[in-house]
Amino acid sequence: MWSRLTYTLRETGASLRRNVTLTVAAILTSAVSLFLVGGTFLVQRGFDNLLSKWAGGVQMIVYVNPEATPDQITAIQQALSANPTVIDVAQLKYFDKTQSLAEAKRLFAADPGAYALLNPSNIPTEFKVVPKAGKLDLLVQLAESFRTQIPKVQRVVLARDQVEQIAKLRDFVQTVTVGLSILLLIGALILIWTTIRTAMFARRREIEVMKLVGATNWFIRIPFMLEGLIQGLVGGLLSCGFLLFFNRLWTNGVVKLKGDNGFIALVVSDSFLNSVMLGVVVFGMVAGAIASGVAASRFLDV
Repeated sequence: MWSRLTYTLRETGASLRRNVTLTVAAILTSAVSLFLVGGTFLVQRGFDNLLSKWAGGVQMIVYVNPEATPDQITAIQQALSANPTVIDVAQLKYFDKTQSLAEAKRLFAADPGAYALLNPSNIPTEFKVVPKAGKLDLLVQLAESFRTQIPKVQRVVLARDQVEQIAKLRDFVQTVTVGLSILLLIGALILIWTTIRTAMFARRREIEVMKLVGATNWFIRIPFMLEGLIQGLVGGLLSCGFLLFFNRLWTNGVVKLKGDNGFIALVVSDSFLNSVMLGVVVFGMVAGAIASGVAASRFLDV
């Protein structure tokens, strides 16, 4: 068992050294493609965070003063429900302090200092309003009346055209990044496949002798698959470095955007970033091993 392991590691190292140029090219291409794959997930999650408060057709959010009493909150709910021709009363949702804090934690992932200032005593609760079809103009009028006439309403926010534009931008960015990542990933797999094919061609006489003395195809194939796995692993680790750098730049840029525009939600949490990095490393290793296995199988009969 130990001799087989040392043989596998020795042959893998020798093959990597023998094809340095192709190996480096495969690693760099896989790193860039995996970075784009991971970056696509990060950007998608950021836009999803930004749009999450408008999910389910919500077009208006009524923020309630944190000092409002239960009776005052009930009065606001009744005032909203008194307009069944404008809003869909069945879909009217109220977020209490616990739910509002949970949403704020996701939206303020890029600014933990601001989130730390929020607590059950100062965070506003909110009503999420879904309008009836074709009632957006009336909803705007309703929002204006709530801003000025209803006690304990802190502010009213309308989605209007912003949501549609953000959604279009998200779909465009996702399409472009997914397309580029697929093309580069295919290029990386082809380079890994070519590297393994070249290595097997260079050792075709040695492989023929090994098969003549009884070596199985898997015994010959495993060192090459390990080589592809290592290339995928190194490429995945490099892509993680790129993702960390990109996420830091992205976070710093978004935090500098001042005002109550909600763009702070475009930054994802560290836990999601860690999950994405783990995913791209595992995916890179598996893809590299599979590409090498296919190449080894295709060119094993030499």
